Amino acid sequence: MADYAWRKLLQLIPTVIGVVTLVFLAMRMIPGNATGFMAGDNLSGDALAAMTERLGLGIPMWQQYVNYVTGLLRFDLGTTIVTGLPVSQLILEALPITVMVAVLTVLISCVIAVTIGTIAAYLANKGKKWFDQLITWLTMLVDLMPSFWMALLLMLTFTLTLGWFPASGTINFSDPGQMLQRIALPLMVLCAGQIAMIARITRTAVLEVLGEDYIRTARAFGLPQLRVVFRHALKNAAMPVITVAGLAFGNLLNGTIITEFIFSIPGIGTLLINGINSRDYTLVQSVILVYAFLFILVNMLTDFIYKYIDPRVRL
Repeated sequence: MADYAWRKLLQLIPTVIGVVTLVFLAMRMIPGNATGFMAGDNLSGDALAAMTERLGLGIPMWQQYVNYVTGLLRFDLGTTIVTGLPVSQLILEALPITVMVAVLTVLISCVIAVTIGTIAAYLANKGKKWFDQLITWLTMLVDLMPSFWMALLLMLTFTLTLGWFPASGTINFSDPGQMLQRIALPLMVLCAGQIAMIARITRTAVLEVLGEDYIRTARAFGLPQLRVVFRHALKNAAMPVITVAGLAFGNLLNGTIITEFIFSIPGIGTLLINGINSRDYTLVQSVILVYAFLFILVNMLTDFIYKYIDPRVRL
């Protein structure tokens, strides 16, 4: 397993180079730059050119690329163009919030979705198709809802009408109650799509396993139905569910960008949108690099979970 981890880490090198290069070029294809954002209509001519030179944007693009890559090799993400603050400091402040929301979303989604999908498969196996069809239609309906529309709908219901959960404000890690209340609405939005997808996959995987011979043997021995379904059938149907859960985390990183911006959560997503709006190249490149690392690490963790669930799997 250690050899596999080292191979994966070595494979990160071309991936990181590709991500850095693509983001570097894509950001500079967007009309405007950080100088224009900061100066607005107040500067023009020589003053604007001097400001561009001072921010390091007047040098050739290839030299900007070399400077950025050189900084990465020294583990230096640089400073933001607009505010001059260290990028690593901003990311370290925002990353725990995004990771916390993402991990809670995956855990809650998996618990609810696996339970719903397993029950739907069990009832479908028993010939009770109505519940299975109801769950399928509901999950498809929820999956089709745009996240921003669901976020606005939840804000209208739980914030403006009922007043249960705030839609904005600070997140205080020292007060778990206030923190959970603050992130309740974002969790609802993010969990909805994940539950819908994971529940459908769980239902299909468990339904296939329930027709196997060893399941019929377990029932013939008189084992309780819940034990047969949740211990024997679900365990052997876990591989596709784990795969989808790992992919869901990658999709979740994209979803947090919009959700954090809507609910004013000071996470990585909000940092990325602010960087794009201000054309802060250094900030955007570093944030996307962090997203790429998180996605790759989750894929590695998924592979290790494979090995733990099924020792026959070879990494």
